[in-house]
Amino acid sequence: MKFVMADLPPRQRYKLLVSTVTPRPIAWVTTRGTNGVVNAAPYSFFNAMGDDPPLLVLGLLKDASGTNKDTATNIIETGEFVVNLVSENDAEAMNQSCVDAPRDVSEIDYAGIATTPAERVVPPLIATAPVSFECIRRELLEIGPRQVIAVGEIVVTHIRNEFITDPDKLHIDTAAMLLIGRMHGAGTYLRNSNTFTMKRPTFDPAWRGDPMGEKR
Repeated sequence: MKFVMADLPPRQRYKLLVSTVTPRPIAWVTTRGTNGVVNAAPYSFFNAMGDDPPLLVLGLLKDASGTNKDTATNIIETGEFVVNLVSENDAEAMNQSCVDAPRDVSEIDYAGIATTPAERVVPPLIATAPVSFECIRRELLEIGPRQVIAVGEIVVTHIRNEFITDPDKLHIDTAAMLLIGRMHGAGTYLRNSNTFTMKRPTFDPAWRGDPMGEKR
């Protein structure tokens, strides 16, 4: 089957995307509002998008009324956020922070999430996260009525010591972090414990009848 996306309502487009673009890493985003309330919320429209400068991108969907949720509101108003990655051990707390809490309620308090201060931004780090990225807003794109895309520059990266196997060579034991990702459906997640490796190949000049390998 083929689907012309413009012919579908937003909810059906959403279903197609989240059922096929998998697995998706989870950004457990902490922000602080101008009212002082610290917000924590997970987002899986998320990924790294560059290294010079180092960039993260968040897709922040609005609520049913078309209003920005707390995370987008706080990023717009303060320009700061922290992206924390989610381990299996934090899965339940992360899930609890998905609740539709009133704006004056902190999901940090509601879900009993431990935090620790950041160095360059106001929002805190999630203390148990294997990795946390302190970010400042670089761009904010409002494309369409239902979403905001936030581009953040990473100013500080925190990786817990137990996951660094060689500090000089920046060797990281990623598998030991037990990171989880989002799959299809409303509540399906993936453990990143089943991986395989393939070496990146080099181009074979003989493929186009150039056995001498002459460079062009």
